Amino acid sequence: MPSVAIVVAALMWIMLLFMFNNDTKPEAVVADPALSAVIQKEWPTTGKAIFANAGCAGCHGANGQGGVGPKLAGDANIAGDHALVVTRILKGKAPMPAYGKDYGGALKDNEVYAVANYVLNSWGNKSTDLVTPATLAEGAGKVGPDIIRVRSRFVPAEINLPEIFLVTFIMLLLTYGIIGLYSHWAEGAELKPGIHKVRSTPMVMVAMIASLSGVLLFSVLFVKQILAGIAGMNASPPLPPQVTAEGFYAAMVVLLLALVLGIYKKYFMDGEVVVEDAGGEFPW
Repeated sequence: MPSVAIVVAALMWIMLLFMFNNDTKPEAVVADPALSAVIQKEWPTTGKAIFANAGCAGCHGANGQGGVGPKLAGDANIAGDHALVVTRILKGKAPMPAYGKDYGGALKDNEVYAVANYVLNSWGNKSTDLVTPATLAEGAGKVGPDIIRVRSRFVPAEINLPEIFLVTFIMLLLTYGIIGLYSHWAEGAELKPGIHKVRSTPMVMVAMIASLSGVLLFSVLFVKQILAGIAGMNASPPLPPQVTAEGFYAAMVVLLLALVLGIYKKYFMDGEVVVEDAGGEFPW
């Protein structure tokens, strides 16, 4: 049953990712030549005015230096994903509100593209192409691996109540499955009352030493990565922290510590198993 629980949890997680498919995939773009012509003509003035007066500057700073909202100046990442910039302005993302007219905002399509181009071409940002519906439609099938990684994020951007229940159930299944498999491995399929003596072997000693060495190695790498991230934040220009590497090193430390505890439980620690008495109670 623990194995079945883990398989069911994996299937449910795949279902959960499909539920967020519409949020992670690029939307279809209709290229309107007239709209593209308007955008090319008015983005320097209209985009600047909208950024200054529509609330953008209040959060991101008058010069894109950041504030309540993230920093936009000198950001090479946004220059590589025009669709994401336009989508953020259209739909918003908490705490940023949606500005697109179809999503409850006040900006027309040409105004959305105007402010997107202003952001992509100001404060050290330099977009290779002017962003129009035509360029988005042309680049829809040419999304790079970095953008795919962002859009296929492990944790969806928005989680509502039904998804919270589903994620909770998945975590319960995984917890039951992992503990069940561990118990079967560490204690056996059948528990017999009495003291269970355990003895290690040379291979077990090698596994324990290797696991402890791995904990030490990844701990050092984690600390070094954190220090590099702090140094990068204080550099000029600032460098973003390598969150993926930090998370990987931290996860390896946790997993190897769990392996060390499991090996110790099975091969180094004697165990005592009790049995019910005649009245059906467990002696304490």
